Amino acid sequence: MAKRFLAFAVGSLLVMGILGYFFHWVWWLLLPAVPLIIIGIVDMLQTKHAIMRNFPVVGRARYWMEALRPKVYQYFVESDTGGSPINRVDRSTIYQRAKRELDTQPFGTQFNVYAEGYEWMAHSIQPRSFEHMDKDPRVTIGGSDCTQPYSASILNVSAMSYGSLSANAVEALNGGAKLGNFAHNTGEGGISQHHLNQGGDIIWQIGTGYFGCRNDEGNFDERLFEEKTALPQIKMVELKISQGAKPGHGGILPAAKNTPEIAAIRHVKPYTTVSSPPYHTAFNTPREMMQFIAHMRTLCKGKPVGFKLCIGQRREFFAICKAMVATNIYPDFITIDGGEGGTGAAPPEFSNSVGMPLMDALAFVHDTLTGFNIRGKMKLIASGKILTGYHILRAMALGADGCNSARAMMMAIGCIQALECNTNRCPTGVATQDKWLAKGLVVEDKKHRVSNYHRDTIESAMELTAAAGLSSPHDITRSHIFRRVFMNQVRSFEEIYPSVTAGVFQNGQLHEVMRNELEMAREDSWN
Repeated sequence: MAKRFLAFAVGSLLVMGILGYFFHWVWWLLLPAVPLIIIGIVDMLQTKHAIMRNFPVVGRARYWMEALRPKVYQYFVESDTGGSPINRVDRSTIYQRAKRELDTQPFGTQFNVYAEGYEWMAHSIQPRSFEHMDKDPRVTIGGSDCTQPYSASILNVSAMSYGSLSANAVEALNGGAKLGNFAHNTGEGGISQHHLNQGGDIIWQIGTGYFGCRNDEGNFDERLFEEKTALPQIKMVELKISQGAKPGHGGILPAAKNTPEIAAIRHVKPYTTVSSPPYHTAFNTPREMMQFIAHMRTLCKGKPVGFKLCIGQRREFFAICKAMVATNIYPDFITIDGGEGGTGAAPPEFSNSVGMPLMDALAFVHDTLTGFNIRGKMKLIASGKILTGYHILRAMALGADGCNSARAMMMAIGCIQALECNTNRCPTGVATQDKWLAKGLVVEDKKHRVSNYHRDTIESAMELTAAAGLSSPHDITRSHIFRRVFMNQVRSFEEIYPSVTAGVFQNGQLHEVMRNELEMAREDSWN
């Protein structure tokens, strides 16, 4: 093919040269011909791409089609129920609620109700009147050692850092939180002015990099932490142990997104790729982790302090629970992140094959805390593809007191699932530091969309609660949710995730595998 291209190029130039002698307009053909020939010669000389080397010019079509494939697939190929990671049915619901457009669908469900994995909620023959329901249910977060408890919405903005998101996106999310009276998690990237400008409630997440409260060596700085948590907008502090997108890996901020402004907020060098350590340096054992949480709560004058993690080895969470009991120190909340979560950049193996999915993790944590008879001492927050009112109730049925959502909130401010989050080329200006792209996201418009989506989704959850005959979403149980496990077999969540009795982990009434893991767990070691 390369030889044919050379022959074609030489022949074309000769023909145009001869014809141009007689017909002067032929010289105009050199304008497109010469650049194509140059491109072809460059393709033949480069050594990185075999297809382009063997098929000059036309070989480039392969890479163009590869780039266009996700877009073509999303708009012309995928079904409404088959899109991934979030299907078009759920995306449309989010967009419609954010824009206050028609929030109904015609002609019945598009889901195959006889397919394995299909889920539904059991309604009651005596439903409650939705008009008399509380349209803004809250959950109070703060244990016995917390002197400034926080009344939180049952749906809040999950952790997404400024740096991963644009300044306009951060302000739109926080502005929506202010309008809708819910909280906005900063992500581990630290507190920026963009988190503060709109006045919304803030959950400050602190990861292994201690961004915003770190010294020059990258370790925790008590003075900076105490100074920043004095801000009245900061309502809670979340210590990030791990996250669903890349548990055990640490966060990644690409160099292109690490602007001087972001570097100053995080106390790092600009235009360098910043990787958070995979582990904390402020503590080395479960016992020390509890002591660090107590110390943080003292430094922030009694505001709620909790931690977030994606469940990996079960015995490690057993060790944390043993440390809680041994020290009598309890977090005010625990955020459970599912292995299916993630809005930022992550290695594919970590996104696809590491971490316990949310439903399994949530049931495990709730049951473990119940088994240790300490469930009532803290609140559980679910994080991982919480998109609709049904997802909120499903999480609560498994033990959650409230939920956080990241990707749905991104979609409320314009995300189109272009899957460009890790490239700095997000076309909607959500996940980019390109100022030209970010300008397309108008804060004054998008913050109302975030508030609209939140309000309508909470109302949807309350309508479902009323349909189930319950007075509060916190009353839902595992017996209310059903899943088809085979074509002719249906199981309730109570059958799939059997509840445990309080204190069962203390009296040893466990199956052998669980008992062995429990016995191996030590509050003074992760090993």
